[in-house]
Amino acid sequence: MKLILTQQVSGLGEPGDVIEVRDGYGRNYLVPRGFAIKWTRGAEKEIDSIKKARSAREIATVEHAKEVAGQLKALRVTLRTRTGSNGRLFGAVTAADIAEAVRAADGPDLDRRRIEIGNPIKTVGTHRVSVRLHSDVNATIDVNVIEA
Repeated sequence: MKLILTQQVSGLGEPGDVIEVRDGYGRNYLVPRGFAIKWTRGAEKEIDSIKKARSAREIATVEHAKEVAGQLKALRVTLRTRTGSNGRLFGAVTAADIAEAVRAADGPDLDRRRIEIGNPIKTVGTHRVSVRLHSDVNATIDVNVIEA
C-alpha cells in the first residue's frame, strides 16, 4: 500500500514522504490515526503544502537543533499537578503538559508531537523525557513533577 505521511512516524519517515507499507498496517493503524493518507495523483499535489507547513514549524538545521538542545539542557522544568495521598497523580502527564511547562519556564516553543514519554508519568518526582528536535539531534529534559 502506498501512503503519504502527514506526521512524523518513527522508523518510517517525515511528513510529506511517500512510503510503501503492508496493507494491514496502513489500513488499520496509519490511516485511522491520521498519520498518513492514501497516495493518489491528486494527493501527490498535497505533498508540497505538507512540506511547507513542516518547514514553517520545524527546526531547519542541525546547528539550530543543537542550540535548542543546549537551551533545554540548561532549563529547569517544574510541573504542578493534583495528586492523591500516596503521591500518585490523578491521570498522567501528557506531552502537551510538558510543552506548556517548557514554555512557562521561558524555554523554546516545542511541538508536543516531538516529545516522547517512555513510560506514562503518574508519580511525583523527577522524570526524564526525550525530545526529537531534528532527525540527527535528540535532547532530554528532566521534568520535576510536584504536588499542587
